[in-house]
Amino acid sequence: MDIKSFLKLVNRYKWLLIIVPIIAATVTYFLTKNLPKKYRSEARISTGILDPSKKLVSSETTDFFAVSLQFNGIIEKLKAKKISDLLSYHLMIHDLQNSKSPFRSYSKQLDSLNQEQKVELLEIFKTRLSNKSLLTLADNKAKYRLYDIVTSMGYGEEDLAEKVEISHVENSDFINIDFVSEHAELSAFVVNTLASEFILNHSSEMNTNQNVSLAVLDSLLRRKEIIMNEKNNALSEFKRSKGVLNLDEQSATVYTQISRYEVERAQALKEIQSNSGAISVIEAKLKGNDPYVRGSSRNDNQEIVRLKRQLEIANASYIDNNFNAKDQKKVDSLTKIISEKSSKNIDENILDPRTSKQSLVQQKLALEIALQQAKSSIRTLDNQLSILRARYQSMVPFDADIQNYQREAELATKEYTAALEIYNTSTAKQKLGLQLQIEQYGLPGSPEPSKGGLYVAGAGLSSIFLCFSFLVLLFITNRSVITASQLEQITGSKCIGMINMLGGSDREIRSIWANKGENNDFKIFKDLLRSLRFEINTKMDERATKILGVTSLDNGEGKTFLSYGLAYAFAMTGKKILLIADDQPITSSGSKELSINQNFQKFLVKKEIHVEDLITIMNKTTEKNSLFEIQNVKNLKAGFDILRREFDLIIIDINSLNEMNITKEWLMFTEQTLCVYESGRVLNDADKNLIKVISEHPGFIGWVLNKYKGDQVA
Repeated sequence: MDIKSFLKLVNRYKWLLIIVPIIAATVTYFLTKNLPKKYRSEARISTGILDPSKKLVSSETTDFFAVSLQFNGIIEKLKAKKISDLLSYHLMIHDLQNSKSPFRSYSKQLDSLNQEQKVELLEIFKTRLSNKSLLTLADNKAKYRLYDIVTSMGYGEEDLAEKVEISHVENSDFINIDFVSEHAELSAFVVNTLASEFILNHSSEMNTNQNVSLAVLDSLLRRKEIIMNEKNNALSEFKRSKGVLNLDEQSATVYTQISRYEVERAQALKEIQSNSGAISVIEAKLKGNDPYVRGSSRNDNQEIVRLKRQLEIANASYIDNNFNAKDQKKVDSLTKIISEKSSKNIDENILDPRTSKQSLVQQKLALEIALQQAKSSIRTLDNQLSILRARYQSMVPFDADIQNYQREAELATKEYTAALEIYNTSTAKQKLGLQLQIEQYGLPGSPEPSKGGLYVAGAGLSSIFLCFSFLVLLFITNRSVITASQLEQITGSKCIGMINMLGGSDREIRSIWANKGENNDFKIFKDLLRSLRFEINTKMDERATKILGVTSLDNGEGKTFLSYGLAYAFAMTGKKILLIADDQPITSSGSKELSINQNFQKFLVKKEIHVEDLITIMNKTTEKNSLFEIQNVKNLKAGFDILRREFDLIIIDINSLNEMNITKEWLMFTEQTLCVYESGRVLNDADKNLIKVISEHPGFIGWVLNKYKGDQVA
């Protein structure tokens, strides 16, 4: 939606937005000025739900969700048909008992009854009130059409529900009951009676329901108590008969002793294994060849003795052979070997072997004694474990039975405790539960302020809204293109300018440009034409072009007039202009005036042109002939080349796009093209195809919105 266009539409029909609301407000005023007065009365009920002084535990946390449910439940009960019917009975009884001053005048149905029938009807309503009977359509089948009589007086369920307003005051303990009627006493009577009947009925129902619940809970509690006592007595009898005081503690004690003896037995086995291993190692050392125990070996000593004998023989040979060098080496070698053997024998005998052996023997004796002690303790531990395990095994059969007895006794006790808790809670709720009471009685009051002013204001605002909606609908359904933004939105191309609508018969270009401000439309036209001239000149300078084509979607959209206007506008800048256009009324020749016309068809034949000072006009032929039927393409291009050299700008008034066969031929020779669109024109489906063709043309520079209304331009 184009906001600017819509605002223009609103401005055009602003009289509608003024006159219609005034008429609506005036009519509403005369219809509402004699409305009857209304009286409001309000009663307030205190529930005790959020009152700490009425709670069993004043510090208990408030569950606001549960509280909301409680208030909603109370409100729905207040709106129930049962309470509404009781109120209807009270109202009918009041009016029948107070025939001289009833709340409302008797209806035709009630007034048609004689006095005896009214007395009988009064007793019927009293009986139904005491029995709290519902009022339905079936009551019309009785002697008196009770349902119709109550409804005719305006005391029916639907009539009362429309005027009774029941609400919970937020974050408070109160429920408000409001009623509005034409009688102050009636309003007070309704709210007070409704509150009283509801409290009485609700309290009675609560007491009845709670007494039934307590009776059921008491019976259940007694039954649970009997079962609990039976289960506890069975458990005690089993313990006495089996001699078991506390099987859990006894079995735990025996199990602890078994665990302790098993640990001691494992320790003893560990000592036996370690001592046996140590004894085996000592015996191996005593029997083996350990040098620290047995000292040097006999073989080593015998080897040293043998080597010494060889040394003696070698020394004798050395002397006998007159100290031969060979014998000397043998002596030295034997001496060295004997020295090494002796040193080794000395190192291996640092400790006294006898001392080591004595120590090992003592250790072996001590280990053998410890081993025997451990073996003796194993026998003792095995005996104790056998006794304890037998005792523990004897407790297993009792354990299963005792667990069954204990489980049944605990379950029965829990059930009894839960039933007792529910019973006590219900008893407490009955005594200190929901305590409804009337906190504030309804009183007759002054009449309500008249709502006539609100009705008048509402009628005025509603009529304004309806008028505004009508204008919106009119704008949405209007397919005409009025503004430049609408044109751009529909065509998808830029609108480079717009030209205002000119009224009157004198619309010659010379007269328009000669205007000095006397005619405001002419002034606006020149300003808009100058703006369009700037846009066109910028585009053509950017692309170094000289031939501008002007076309439109259909005839009569003002493209020819615009072409003449552009020619004069560019001439005002000092450029030499050639205008090739359809016939247009012209003025006498002048330096900046439209000149005598020449014929474009003749120029194509003779290639001759009479150039005027600034503006030269060539009229197209009145017959809509094809250019290619006049000259071939080569001659046409040659003719346009001549014109390009002679003029600064060539403006061609091309046929409209609905004559596409001729328009396409002209577009072949234009370098830049603009399309004129008449403001207010409705765009049809055929135009969309033409828009696509011109938009895709290589030299297309944009649209010009023509015949734009003067008030819209302003």
